[in-house]
Amino acid sequence: MNTTIHLIRHGLTAANKNDVFAGRTQEPLHPEGEVQLAEVARVLAGLGIGRIFCGPLARTRQSADIVGDLLGVEVTADGALNEISIPHWDGLTKEAIRARFGEEYPTWLADPAGFCVPACETIAQVQGRAVACVESLFREYSGQNLLVVSHLIVVRALLLHYLDRPIADFRAIKVGNGQVARLVRDDSGGTEVEF
Repeated sequence: MNTTIHLIRHGLTAANKNDVFAGRTQEPLHPEGEVQLAEVARVLAGLGIGRIFCGPLARTRQSADIVGDLLGVEVTADGALNEISIPHWDGLTKEAIRARFGEEYPTWLADPAGFCVPACETIAQVQGRAVACVESLFREYSGQNLLVVSHLIVVRALLLHYLDRPIADFRAIKVGNGQVARLVRDDSGGTEVEF
């Protein structure tokens, strides 16, 4: 019996609208984001989602709670699904990051696999913790339908892993707020990606 993990990026935030790197700030959903997640819940209704897992930040927790409330499904926060840690960027516009931190942001854009700043996570580290989390869900909830709510960087990293693509392809993976992707694990251990 297949195990399906429905994977979504949190709903729209003011930072998304204003080109701000929200990072690990506790920014809530924008009202438009709340509407997006209510629509996601309608799309997922009837699919038998048994559990919802999300990152611990306000925007992912709020997104998961909207869906969980509408579907009547328990929500569990997990730090492995948290946003990337680049603390000195948190809450800054992309323009301010460029102005204050020189080549960091251009490197982030041009060479995501090579982005490495002291005391910050790399995309590979985010991918490692997120994949470990998802693999544990596949094992523990075999044969079930689950929902995972996380961040753009986390979702991209997961999709790259399950598509067997390198981190260099990070920018090629487009994931909108509230967009649903699926990881479907079959009995042989293979994983199909739908998005």
